[in-house]
Amino acid sequence: MLLILIGALGATVLVMRAGNRISAIEITERVAAGEKIPDSAIREVMVADGSGINYVAWADRSLLGRYRAATDIVDGSVLVGHMLSSEDVQIKEGKAVIGLSLKGGQFPDGLKIGDTVAVYRVGNDATKSSTGNSGNSGNSGGGANTLLANNAKIKAVPGGNGDALGSSGNAYSIVVDQSVAGPLTLAASAGEVSLVLVPASKG
Repeated sequence: MLLILIGALGATVLVMRAGNRISAIEITERVAAGEKIPDSAIREVMVADGSGINYVAWADRSLLGRYRAATDIVDGSVLVGHMLSSEDVQIKEGKAVIGLSLKGGQFPDGLKIGDTVAVYRVGNDATKSSTGNSGNSGNSGGGANTLLANNAKIKAVPGGNGDALGSSGNAYSIVVDQSVAGPLTLAASAGEVSLVLVPASKG
């Protein structure tokens, strides 16, 4: 009887855990910004539900043909709505487009396409992010906020892609120098990015 009870409890735990997971899309090969995601580059993966991350559901994979990668997507990434754009992303050499899913307080009100912003990494681990940044950060104050990119341009704002897969409602896209794309993407995935509106550079 004890073994039967243990087995029943184990089965119950497995069912409960399964109920807290959803089927999402994992990228299996690198997709460059502006490219469509081919069927050969995706697979189904189970992820935790209720995490606040807007994963693109595996059931929506047939809709991917309507979108392009808003930024470079590396293999092993679980697809999130702000990684996609319904626009034909055209970027200049040396530039990259980064998708950001921001919360209130991480951006100023009224940001518009074409605005110039400085991008900071904020939070307890911000000072660690300066490692590997190619001289474009500059944590001059020695505090917890690290400058990741200056003179970044707003390319897309919430509402611009209202039908975007997995849209969080606060999804922005910004154009930055390619040299800062890596550290910025890591900070964005951790939800530790804040935008500050700055005057546009002249010249």
